[in-house]
Amino acid sequence: MLEIGLKGQSKRTVTNETTAKALKSGELEVLATPIMVALMEEAACNCLEGHLEEGQSSVGTSLNISHVSPSPVGMDITCEAELIAIDRKALSFEVKAFDESGLIGEGTHSRFIINKEKFQNKANSKLNK
Repeated sequence: MLEIGLKGQSKRTVTNETTAKALKSGELEVLATPIMVALMEEAACNCLEGHLEEGQSSVGTSLNISHVSPSPVGMDITCEAELIAIDRKALSFEVKAFDESGLIGEGTHSRFIINKEKFQNKANSKLNK
């Protein structure tokens, strides 16, 4: 059962492959913002693990985040998500990212509960147009 206050986490070490330079989202060898975003979404998904009904999943619908501090290759990153609002199938999360020195990013993330089969079929139907 979903309830306000559920928490999830994700972790990753910054590697050469996860830098802004490697992802072409910048020129420096620091954690790429798209990787931080993916970790925030993963933390939110982990928050929901075991709390959705059979056949359900969730999809990200919006992000409003700030990437406030760089993290060099070798730093360990931890992202945390907390479910802060439930409006039927619409879910809102507070997300934060940390490296070993402190806060590197924060914001809000929204997800929507979907039926996996229906959603995949809708996506696949685009191939037939």
